[in-house]
Amino acid sequence: MSEKTPLLEMKNIRKDFFGNQVLTDINLTLQEGEVLGLVGENGAGKSTLMKILFGMDVIRDTGGYEGDILLNGQKVDFKTPFEALAAGIGMVHQEFSLIPGFTATENILLNREPKKKSVVSEIFGERLDVLNRKEMTAKSDAAIRKMGVQIDGNMVIHDMPVGHKQFTEIARELSKDQLKLLILDEPTAVLTEKEAEALLDSIRGMSAQGIAVIFITHRLQEILDVCDKVVIMRDGYVVEDVPSGETNITEITRKMVGRAVDTAAATDIRNNPDAPIAMSIRKLWVDMPGETVRNVSLDVREGEILGIGGLAGQGKLGIPNGIMGLYDAGGEVTLRGKKVPLNSPRECLNASMAFVSEDRRGVGLLLDETLEWNIAFPAMQIQNKFLKNYLGGLVKWRDEKAIHDVTQRYIDELAIKCTSSKQKAKELSGGNQQKVCLAKAFALEPGFLFVSEPTRGIDVGAKSLVLNALKKFNRESGVTIVMISSELEELRQTCDRIAIVSGGRVAGILPASESAEQFGLLMVSQVK
Repeated sequence: MSEKTPLLEMKNIRKDFFGNQVLTDINLTLQEGEVLGLVGENGAGKSTLMKILFGMDVIRDTGGYEGDILLNGQKVDFKTPFEALAAGIGMVHQEFSLIPGFTATENILLNREPKKKSVVSEIFGERLDVLNRKEMTAKSDAAIRKMGVQIDGNMVIHDMPVGHKQFTEIARELSKDQLKLLILDEPTAVLTEKEAEALLDSIRGMSAQGIAVIFITHRLQEILDVCDKVVIMRDGYVVEDVPSGETNITEITRKMVGRAVDTAAATDIRNNPDAPIAMSIRKLWVDMPGETVRNVSLDVREGEILGIGGLAGQGKLGIPNGIMGLYDAGGEVTLRGKKVPLNSPRECLNASMAFVSEDRRGVGLLLDETLEWNIAFPAMQIQNKFLKNYLGGLVKWRDEKAIHDVTQRYIDELAIKCTSSKQKAKELSGGNQQKVCLAKAFALEPGFLFVSEPTRGIDVGAKSLVLNALKKFNRESGVTIVMISSELEELRQTCDRIAIVSGGRVAGILPASESAEQFGLLMVSQVK
């Protein structure tokens, strides 16, 4: 294999980005049909390297890059993603690029729709051909089948749960006949364990067909399960390029972060059955597309971290979105004895509740604003924090020092990688954007906090940091936290109790110290 011309070679790639040297002399090779696992902490440079390979506008708009890219031995320099696509390179990004009002099938075959002649086009030419819906469905279904998962091709994207959106993105690339290399950037971050296993099977299938895959993920066991080799990046350098059979999770983690990371299950679980009830939920239903919340009844104890887990679409994400007023909901919710008006986000915030959404770009961030504005603005707007009073309170004006100080505090506490507190949110990596969402909630100093998928797309080092920050916020400030996550092990490390939702209802609640098998049984149970 070593004598064969590699499918891809990247030589001495360097990139300077917003004043930071983010890539330094990166070298990697990839053979036809090989699966390469690319790992590193957020900000290590993985996504930037892939954006260079894929010819994305942001690279050209920020001064380009240095170094050479060779495809089948020929030097290439893609100026746009369309050039990369034409050369057989596909990419599924961490943030979705689907058209919300189109169906899955329409998105999968966008700009490549099979057409057929009509009476009008026979006369006036092929520009008036009509879509061949039957062939579109057949091609879309074939691409979906390659992944071994069930997606309704007729479902409109904005009605889908996030896991199905991810599969639609991947199916779009698999439907392209000329595909030689597929880049997957955090494809399993929004998937349940069962969905992730189906995706790993489809990666193995692609490899068998001669399609090479660059697989970026923070779930290191998946790297070892499916990849031929592992490339580890740290601070813009490649620190290791090793066959996957010659390394392990501990070694990869150590090289990624340059330090030992403790991922053992939590030992400080607190289970106090006599604690007063902070929030009582009765017969909650939520009309959230792709989520089933039919009849949820649940009590959250004062001062605890309660986890909510379950398979995709079973209702776990719908619970906080419904209670916080983002989707139509009914039933009864009380917070410390007072009724929470449903369908009223402002009332929830006034009641000292906060929500870190799973949709950080759609709901969580003001992407074009600075970190200072993102972190301080909600507290300023809702609680009149970070404001100075003039003329006896008649005039209020921003307290720039207080805003800077609170932002800097959370940059330090959460280790947010940025050039300064004035940097725009859109310029940060996905994991660091997630930390900003947490900082924004912490700055509100809420009495009750919902956190949904807090570590989606976050690397192993940052993941433990974020989970520890949540636990510290709970323990030191006494804030009651409800944490929703697709990763059971994450819940078991962080929470005191875990409720499993199945079929839109609570299937059961167990202490976090219970075995993974017990939680797994609840996940697949059908609640009557």
